[in-house]
Amino acid sequence: MTDIADVLLVHGGTPLEGEIRVRGAKNLVPKAMVAALLGSEPSRLLGVPEIRDVRVVRGLLQLHGVTVESGEAPGELVMDPRRVESANVADIDAHAGSSRIPILFCGPLLHRLGHAFIPGLGGCDIGGRPIDFHFDVLRKFGATIEKRADGQYLEAPQRLRGCRIRLPYPSVGSTEQVLLTAVLAEGVTELTNAAVEPEIEDLICVLQKMGAIISLDTDRTIRITGVDSLGGYVHRAIPDRLEAASWASAALATEGDIYVRGAQQRSMMTFLNTYRRVGGAFEIDDEGIRFWHPGGPLKAIALETDVHPGFQTDWQQPLVVALTQASGLSIVHETVYESRLGFTEALNQMGGHIQLYRECLGGSACRFGQRNFLHSAVVSGPTKLQGADLVIPDLRGGFSYLIAALAAQGTSRVHGISLINRGYENFLAKLEGLGADIELPSGSDRADVAG
Repeated sequence: MTDIADVLLVHGGTPLEGEIRVRGAKNLVPKAMVAALLGSEPSRLLGVPEIRDVRVVRGLLQLHGVTVESGEAPGELVMDPRRVESANVADIDAHAGSSRIPILFCGPLLHRLGHAFIPGLGGCDIGGRPIDFHFDVLRKFGATIEKRADGQYLEAPQRLRGCRIRLPYPSVGSTEQVLLTAVLAEGVTELTNAAVEPEIEDLICVLQKMGAIISLDTDRTIRITGVDSLGGYVHRAIPDRLEAASWASAALATEGDIYVRGAQQRSMMTFLNTYRRVGGAFEIDDEGIRFWHPGGPLKAIALETDVHPGFQTDWQQPLVVALTQASGLSIVHETVYESRLGFTEALNQMGGHIQLYRECLGGSACRFGQRNFLHSAVVSGPTKLQGADLVIPDLRGGFSYLIAALAAQGTSRVHGISLINRGYENFLAKLEGLGADIELPSGSDRADVAG
């Protein structure tokens, strides 16, 4: 069980109503910060949220000699990489386990220093996300890798060289690794079956501003022509569509009304279509999107997650909470992470009716269908949720538990709440601003929960 300082009491049954703001995407901002390491001039990133992953990357950059300072505007970071240096292994290792971002430092550090050290990696436990492919990619570029007791030591005996790479699955992390390594490699790199999420496109925009030559074809092929040097960039990060969708699901599950300032229609089109099919209402303007429950019963749906432009896996968990309040049987087929439906056990303890299956219950077979993973769910509703003791399993599952606790009758104790700070900026203040009835246990410190 987590420490008392990492617990939130949630008194449910109150609709969330009001306005919140989303800033730069968690899945872009830390990667754009890593990209600054490639430049020979300072970079300026706007719209940076105050989340744990940003603090981790900021610390790692500073360990390697990058000056990182807050800019004049709120959410602005200025990064000067002109004095990059090797970092102490023990200092790097102090960051191990807190984020998976360090693996993306490999390419930039190999280009700048000729070597890199990567400690053990953490991240959410939602299924296999092996790092071996990252190292296989780096070997193709010409890096040598030595496994040591405290991590992996990489060297580039000579300038890295472009190569041809085909991803077995359009992985976001692997695509980012190739982009951050190929831009300064000699020759042309061709990446097929690449991820094409909006955050990937935004990272390409960052690199292009720095002087990279990158083309993105309609068949998921990315071609990168290596250049001899890169400059800095000035860039405003794409807003966080995953956080925006989480608040939209919270409005639906609690029968509330939330205006998400900063949310953008273009990157959320698939989510918006699904939201409307369930029975949610939304209204779009130039500044954001208003999401609300219009009254009446919600509708059961069949839902299948997929890589972009499909329904994003990070949208799935918060929406499943709302589906417990829909009339009929909803079918959810998770095709991206094999263990992502484990969070539903807690929803059942709260009164939900969710059955997991090993079979592919979606419209098509997926790579998990013959591998004995519980990756499909049938949600029967509507059911009244009751408050319970909840232990947060991962980032999106954790926010989903918060939504369930807010929608439930009675009080829930949510343990491990600081994990939510990895991807949700100032979420306690946002919840309070929306009228949520929450409190910290006596003796706990708000700063501890805020991470």
